[in-house]
Amino acid sequence: MPTLSVATWNINSVRLRLPQVERFLAEHAPDVLCLQEIKCQEHQFPYAAFRAAGYAHIAVHGQKGYHGVATVSRVPIRDFSKHDWQDNGEARHIGVELTDPAMRGMVIENVYIPAGGDEPDRTINPKFGQKLDFLERMTRWADRIDRPTLIVGDFNVAPLECDVWNHKALLKVVSHTPIEVETLQRFMDAHGWADIGRRHIAAPERYYSWWSYRAKDWRAGDRGRRLDHMWASPELAAQTTAHRVHEDTRGWDQPSDHVPLVTEFAF
Repeated sequence: MPTLSVATWNINSVRLRLPQVERFLAEHAPDVLCLQEIKCQEHQFPYAAFRAAGYAHIAVHGQKGYHGVATVSRVPIRDFSKHDWQDNGEARHIGVELTDPAMRGMVIENVYIPAGGDEPDRTINPKFGQKLDFLERMTRWADRIDRPTLIVGDFNVAPLECDVWNHKALLKVVSHTPIEVETLQRFMDAHGWADIGRRHIAAPERYYSWWSYRAKDWRAGDRGRRLDHMWASPELAAQTTAHRVHEDTRGWDQPSDHVPLVTEFAF
């Protein structure tokens, strides 16, 4: 039975944190790794290091200094799509297709949704409006999907009450406001996405993927949020066998503020 493991990780600069990525690949060896916030242009991406680690198939959508996404793989892939859901040319999405017939035409969409600024009010904070509009464009796209699709990445929304360390304290904090949760739910409904994380780590079980750099001791305070997600088409979600959160990486030297998620499939 063919199997596949897919990881997603907001790395917060792939060149700065290349040693952490190499360590993760050496220790866990996912078949596919989707990275967000690579913060480099295509020609600056460390292709040689990934190929040396066994990831010969690489798709990159980058820009200078900010944002950027990349998908690296041990199994054959081809570029499938690059959507400008921000509608301003920012590099926040790349889609790839797995070309092995055993993977049944599976598509992996890798996305970095805008954070949305500090004030949850689009009239005084344009970044918040851009985030909501980004999600609405994704929703219109999702309504037309007609093949098995996995969408992963930093969604910058923690939708459930148990996805944050304190629901009441964060109701007016960008990433957990009711309007963001409602907008993300419309995106979920547009394709009938299955939230793989919560299929395997059922609510209200603790499940975070991000801890602020501002915390002196992130583990002791444990003020986490689930900002990173892996969602699948219903038929694809039924083929998942495991899902893991690698919290240990948050304690590595010079860590990202996000940790990797890994989902395993059996076809």
